[in-house]
Amino acid sequence: MRTLLFAALITVAAPAMADKLTIERIYDGGNLAGPAPRGLQISPDGSRITFLRARADDQFQLDLWEYRPRDNSTHLLVDSRKLDPQGEELSDAEKARRERARTAGLRGIVSYQWSPDGKQLLIPLGGKLYLYDVAAAHPTARVLDTGGDVVDPKISPKGHFVSYLRDQNLWVLDLATGENRQLTHDGGGTVHNAEAEFVAQEEMDRSEGYWWAPDDSAIAFERFDEARVPVIKRTEVYADRTEVIDQRYPGAGENNVAVKLGLVSPAGGQARWVDLGKDQDIYLVRVKWLPDSKQLTYQRMPRSQQKLDLRLVDAKTLTQRTLLTETSNTWINLNDDLQFLKDGKSFVWGSERSGYHHLYLYGIDGKLRHPITQGDWQIDGLLALDEHTGTAFFSSNREFVPDRQVYAAKLDGANAAAPLRVTQGPGTHMVEFAPNASFYLDTYSSIDIPPQVSVHKPDGTFVSWIEQNKLDENHPFWPYRTSVSKPEFGTLRSADGQTLYYRIYKPVGFDPTKKYPVFDTYYGGPHAQVVANTWGDYFNEYMASQGYVVFTLDNRGMARRGRKFEDAIYQQTGAAEVDDQLVGIQWLKAQPWVDGRRIGVFGWSYGGYMTTMMLSKASDQIAGGVAVAPVTDWHLYDTFYTERYLGRPQDNDAGYTRSSPFAWLDGLTSKLYLVHGMADDNVLFVNSTKLMAELQRRGTQFQFMAYPGAKHGLNLPGQRTHVYHLIQNFFDREIKNAPMPSPKAAPAPAASAGKSGG
Repeated sequence: MRTLLFAALITVAAPAMADKLTIERIYDGGNLAGPAPRGLQISPDGSRITFLRARADDQFQLDLWEYRPRDNSTHLLVDSRKLDPQGEELSDAEKARRERARTAGLRGIVSYQWSPDGKQLLIPLGGKLYLYDVAAAHPTARVLDTGGDVVDPKISPKGHFVSYLRDQNLWVLDLATGENRQLTHDGGGTVHNAEAEFVAQEEMDRSEGYWWAPDDSAIAFERFDEARVPVIKRTEVYADRTEVIDQRYPGAGENNVAVKLGLVSPAGGQARWVDLGKDQDIYLVRVKWLPDSKQLTYQRMPRSQQKLDLRLVDAKTLTQRTLLTETSNTWINLNDDLQFLKDGKSFVWGSERSGYHHLYLYGIDGKLRHPITQGDWQIDGLLALDEHTGTAFFSSNREFVPDRQVYAAKLDGANAAAPLRVTQGPGTHMVEFAPNASFYLDTYSSIDIPPQVSVHKPDGTFVSWIEQNKLDENHPFWPYRTSVSKPEFGTLRSADGQTLYYRIYKPVGFDPTKKYPVFDTYYGGPHAQVVANTWGDYFNEYMASQGYVVFTLDNRGMARRGRKFEDAIYQQTGAAEVDDQLVGIQWLKAQPWVDGRRIGVFGWSYGGYMTTMMLSKASDQIAGGVAVAPVTDWHLYDTFYTERYLGRPQDNDAGYTRSSPFAWLDGLTSKLYLVHGMADDNVLFVNSTKLMAELQRRGTQFQFMAYPGAKHGLNLPGQRTHVYHLIQNFFDREIKNAPMPSPKAAPAPAASAGKSGG
């Protein structure tokens, strides 16, 4: 379950003549963030920095651009409409892959890859593969003949091949001879070769199912068979038709795929299989080659997710050994912080064993040498290693939780507890380092600054702009800058004494002598942070302009706060999260400018689940709420995500029962608006139909909106605009303007509020 994250945005006091932000402008009027690039990549020779940028006339159509440091120039490199004037016709496999990657709403060039020599680009577009020659005097593109629709194409590390998936098998195209070569042959039906299974794509942050050796000598690949995975019949209702989909969906407690790890030569021949152990009910979560191409590693987890083994395999003999093992009494969070040093004698590893995510240096013998970072704070992830200077670069919220900054720590552990901060400016720095860590690209934004992209030296020294994106009269947000309010950050205390961060927007034209309704919005689920110092929180800004106090609080169970904060939801969800959200509501009710009778809640995905739990457990505190695409019964959600927190239903029946709104529906007396896409293959539509049936059986009134053809993100044309109008209309009708009973005395807040700044 991925997040629908909400972040903050620029504001100052509103003069009378300011343009008013509208829902249509936010979702159908073009990109309000300005020309912010995405998909940044550095060419292998460092001469170009390429990125994807939305077209001026279509914020969902992406073209490929380049920035050249030598002359500080930016150019359109590949026009997606010229390359593919007929428009895209995607295979079902590619559509599903984009849904998992959360790029389903985008068109044009959504991904690309540099060749190792930096002379060519591999661009999938419209079901075709283009090899674009950027080194030619007049750059040209040729279509690669792959014999059909392909998925997950890659240029091999040495540039000799293009690999791809076709018909559930792994193929390579020899670029020297033009020969297409099929490397696996048993794909089809329930067998998939070189593909990541559903839960890997959706929950493990692993979208790939095959991995090239650095010297092009071999490919490691996953083979999975989903024959034992239950088939669910899922109805997808579109505007003009209905389709019944037989989907193999591994619901909590049900069978997973059977997985194998193989090695095959790009020249063809029989695959060789790595022994993954006696326990067949495992997750293959990561695969990584060592730089010498003679060894590779894989990471495996048992079904419980309370143990993780890092195994080292000799690629020639397939002999293997365990480098290290991680264990947890709750669950292990995955990361990508495995990096082998060039000396072949050591590696960097990320672990939460201290209660916080930190970096450690290990020998290739599997023995711990020392921590690289340590303390009661945690890193987000390893960004780069500079072995020449002995430096590890990583991001963290060490100094202010809503921020994301970059730090440098010595590999020898000399400054593990006090790393050097590299980035400057409060806010969010999303950084991409050059392969040799000689410079980095910084995509920076804050509540005051739209996304800016710049080049910096490793010590943070500014080099040049790629996109300064000034908030001036040429910026798309300029007309609205004075019609919105600026958020404030603060803290409260949970029942167990932990710090909870919140963000609040006061209404435009705020008058402390008035009482305002509240738009309380949250996500609430794991692996997400919503209270962030970053740009782009347009709908919340819009609601503040409509006369609402807009409030967001990050409860226990959410990310970037350490294991004690996260582990509060183990074995039962919807308890600690609701308790913490109610701390926020009690604080709001204690404010003289809040109308405590007029507090409504809204969430999407896990946030939608939170709305059903909040109304079921605390309708006496909440006037009403909107739940979009909620999980209502964790038996209906997938194995990897659900069992991480709740275990298997067979082992924790009480936890599953108490984690569902069905156990608490006697308390649901406030207004509920339920919303769901009718082709959602993530949080299945049956989650809402099951809740509707039970509410109807009880005689409980509610409102409902279904979106034909819509997946989890409601990304079909017009749907986003429609659903956000629905949300506003509900709040205006049922929260702001509905007759309310006389207010009750508000209880004392659970903890005192404190303001803090970035």
